[in-house]
Amino acid sequence: MRIEQFPYSADNLGYVVYGSHSALVIDGGAVDAILEFIRNRQLQLVHVTHTHDHPDHTCGTPDLLKRSQAVFLDGDYWRHHSEISLDGESVRIYATPGHTTDSVTFHADSCLITGDTLFNGTVGNCFSGDLKAFYTSIKFLMTFPPDTLVYAGHDYQEYAMSFARLFESDNPHIAGYLSAYDSHHVCSSLKDEMRVNPYLRFNDSRFIRILKQKGLAVSTEFERWCSIMNLG
Repeated sequence: MRIEQFPYSADNLGYVVYGSHSALVIDGGAVDAILEFIRNRQLQLVHVTHTHDHPDHTCGTPDLLKRSQAVFLDGDYWRHHSEISLDGESVRIYATPGHTTDSVTFHADSCLITGDTLFNGTVGNCFSGDLKAFYTSIKFLMTFPPDTLVYAGHDYQEYAMSFARLFESDNPHIAGYLSAYDSHHVCSSLKDEMRVNPYLRFNDSRFIRILKQKGLAVSTEFERWCSIMNLG
């Protein structure tokens, strides 16, 4: 199973997940580039779907469906199915509400396509209003192996590290994280996210001290999560 990333609009990122013959498009705003990629590799586009239903993630879907024989898999489909098969390989789908109530994450091989739930260096806004659900989703994503690659719905990596430095200016891992940044292939390992992403550091003793210094609640893990969410 392989993943190809497609930038579009100002900072959106869409994906083609593909095997030997078949392809799945996730958040396919870069319609022309995606269809050219599929054609050049002699793939069959079988499914089109989204990480969530915000218009910047769904904008390419009508055109992709019109110009292919693909089947659209909507949020209702994912409420009843937890995986699909591409050329005999499994792509798993997990509900990760928080940014929106319908947010999902796709898991292919050692990669997570997280949409606007988990970005490289930050997390999405909690438009659902449900911080508890968002916390549960982030906690779940943190359970994957450290070498898991995070592919997000936007490229906010440089901005995210500017924000992280406001709170941990002496974090020794931020410089290395930024030096590995490639605007043509935006991803990071979960291990690196745990080192630099403020929103994943609510159990780090160093970051807990920072929260205490700011007079924010730190008594429980969920309180610390809410405190960090309030930093932004």
